[in-house]
Amino acid sequence: MFSLEILLIAILAGIVGSVLGLGGGIIVTPALTLLFGVSIEHAIGASIISVIATSSGSAIAYIRDRITNLRVGMFLEIATTVGAITGAFIGGLIAPNLLYIIFGLLLIYSAINMIKKKKGDQQELVQMHPAAAKLKLAGSYYDKAVQQQIPYHVGNVYGGFGVMYGAGIISGLLGIGSGSFKVMAMDVFMKLPLKVSTATSNFMMGVTAAASAGVYLLRGDIDPHIAGPVALGVLAGATIGAQIMQRMKSKTIRMLFIPVLLYVALQMMYEGMGLGK
Repeated sequence: MFSLEILLIAILAGIVGSVLGLGGGIIVTPALTLLFGVSIEHAIGASIISVIATSSGSAIAYIRDRITNLRVGMFLEIATTVGAITGAFIGGLIAPNLLYIIFGLLLIYSAINMIKKKKGDQQELVQMHPAAAKLKLAGSYYDKAVQQQIPYHVGNVYGGFGVMYGAGIISGLLGIGSGSFKVMAMDVFMKLPLKVSTATSNFMMGVTAAASAGVYLLRGDIDPHIAGPVALGVLAGATIGAQIMQRMKSKTIRMLFIPVLLYVALQMMYEGMGLGK
């Protein structure tokens, strides 16, 4: 019964993670700790598995339908990887509380920018960044919701790269996921369509999580009795979520993403001010 309940929660987490590009961990971790009394170490271990499962379940559909921008994903993965290594090295030099507050404020700023975007389904006119042109980052995808091909350019490459580097630092320093930062960097800074940002974020998170999963496994933080149902449920949910997302309007996805972004921002500032301890 315990495994069945976890499986059902994991299916929901997979759907939400796939649609919003957040990996499902935002639901899995609090659900396991608050509803099932699982230790935070095992909850985080299961969350890492859920991110890999979300990415595996949705990435296939998104790549097949050419929504994921692989070039953007691999380019930004450099920033997050270098950032994570930097975070690990400077762990003792920077107060984590300050980083929590800074990144919380950055997420609030991004949420406000998302609210300002009235034309949720129309790609705004973006001037191609010179670096984006050299790296051939522009692309197009078929939007099933509006039934038309959507071409897009990529702007502010350096701004997006910088945010992703910062997201990597905070991930390495504080051990948290950065799906919200990935979507925000691509949508707000690089001006990619939200569906492309979500799909590319799903792809990137799987690469990052797979790299760190071995560490959690060696620590003994991945319990097969918990991680097994989570992986199966999230994989099924992510496959369903990938189909749902493609038929949703970008404006609807944005309206769902904004409250999640604000929740994560407030949670980070809450931790930064020491109220979560």
